[in-house]
Amino acid sequence: MPNLEHPAYPAAALLHLESLVPCRESQVSLLLSIFGERQHWSFPSIFIYGHTSSGKTYVMQTLLNTLQLPHVFVNCVEYFTSRLLLEEILIQLQSCSSETELTSHVPCDSFNDFVRLFKQAVVSGGLQDQTLYIVLDRAEQLREMEANILPAFLRLQELTDSNVTVVLLSEIVWELFRPNVGCMDPLTLYFPDYSIGHLQKILSQNHPPEYSADFYAAYINILLGVFYMVCRDLKELRHLAALNFSKYCEPVIRGEANERDTRKLWKNIEPHLKKAMQTVYLREISSSQWERLQHDDGEPGQLKGLSAHTHVELPYYSKFLLIAAYLASYNPVRTDKRFFLKHHGKIRKTNFMKKHEKTSNHLLGPKPFPLDRLLAILYSIVDNRVAPTANIFSQITSLVTLQLLSMVGQNDQLDGPRYKCTVSLDFIRAIAR
Repeated sequence: MPNLEHPAYPAAALLHLESLVPCRESQVSLLLSIFGERQHWSFPSIFIYGHTSSGKTYVMQTLLNTLQLPHVFVNCVEYFTSRLLLEEILIQLQSCSSETELTSHVPCDSFNDFVRLFKQAVVSGGLQDQTLYIVLDRAEQLREMEANILPAFLRLQELTDSNVTVVLLSEIVWELFRPNVGCMDPLTLYFPDYSIGHLQKILSQNHPPEYSADFYAAYINILLGVFYMVCRDLKELRHLAALNFSKYCEPVIRGEANERDTRKLWKNIEPHLKKAMQTVYLREISSSQWERLQHDDGEPGQLKGLSAHTHVELPYYSKFLLIAAYLASYNPVRTDKRFFLKHHGKIRKTNFMKKHEKTSNHLLGPKPFPLDRLLAILYSIVDNRVAPTANIFSQITSLVTLQLLSMVGQNDQLDGPRYKCTVSLDFIRAIAR
């Protein structure tokens, strides 16, 4: 029995729509109830929010396209000023109402001009007898525009006296949108995150035709068992599933196992999934490079992580500053003379020093250090003479901005600013090479 039912739309179209939006039937059914029939006046504004990759944009595009409802779909990141946004809506409205794709550019300098041109486009396109939907994706960008843009869109139905519904899609809640001046609150609708069962169902639909659905579903179950705790993004999981499936099939292709030997297939894919954990969300290598690395049975060390790439872009003295900061964070102050002075004199190894040196400083974490100690270590490890110029101090600020260093306490202390080094030992070893 189909989950989507509405008397205003054909049953075949609703059945096709249900197959395109798995695990979002309740949200689509609620939207259909709000929309009503084509000629009905719908709610003036709808606010749909949810985390990234929860299906907001896909569901709205699929719903409007499948049921062939007149609509305008605009991404507010691409059209980042009010003029670009309003002109794009008018251009898409012209193409929606006209049979030809050729549309003329209509200048629109203010929202008053937009209201006037919008009325003309609706009448000339014959759209006054049905609801027109204006969907604004990434609507949080509207907060960066003029103060009247968001309240005006929420009252667009009232301002134009037209059957229009504005749909706002965002990843943040409405309380962060509400302007200081009074405005009409939209109807809010929440898209929850996909559960692991939903992800299993959605990803299993993409199984290759040469393999059975149960075989691919078992692979997706293994993939989610590894990545679900660190990644809930459907797009990222779909990319990982497509990237690693060939490695999962290798024992079956070689004849070493059949499709039901889950244990052998898991032992074959486990090390490659562990390597793939290093690249979740990063996209540091292309799919072809990843497949080549798998084919060559490369070691995990060959897959450079984010920390291995960052130092390449650092300036020359920033590398030495970072090394000096690491030494200052993990070496006690009393050892500076022994490590960085050529004629430091005789150092007595007392029982007190031996007792404290048994505990590794890496286990205790980084310690804060003052700016003058950082510069003193820098001057001792750089071969040539370095003058304390503004360039050096600006590079320290840049390291703090990149979160490679962190400032501890306030900057107005009598003894000057204090810092901590936040990078790992492997990072410093890569820079030191």
